[in-house]
Amino acid sequence: MTVTYVIAGTRIHTLEDFWDVVGETIGSDGYFGRNLDAFADCLRGGYGTPEDGDYLIEWRDHAVSRRNLGYPETVRQLELRLAHCHPANREHVRADLAAARAGKGPTVFDWLVRIIEEEHPGGLRLA
Repeated sequence: MTVTYVIAGTRIHTLEDFWDVVGETIGSDGYFGRNLDAFADCLRGGYGTPEDGDYLIEWRDHAVSRRNLGYPETVRQLELRLAHCHPANREHVRADLAAARAGKGPTVFDWLVRIIEEEHPGGLRLA
């Protein structure tokens, strides 16, 4: 039987809000980690999602999340990343940050959708 996890898009205003909502909805005992790599691990199974991969993520009110996780939030997240990243990654993060400030490139919303699509193809319904 397919398990459906419902993400309440109206509760998501920042990436940190997304981690809270997903932790409550999908995570193992409400927690799976608070970064993109941990999210990908969770989607592979065994950290809140069924190991057999028989689940669907329904992202309700995704348009609200898409707007809230747009370029301003992407700039904020990239600024945080730049402050803590390894020196070898700084130039790449600076380039991504410049693009986001110009309203170009993927947004935080795009990052999350890409991870879901890569780790669980066909398992996302945007509602």
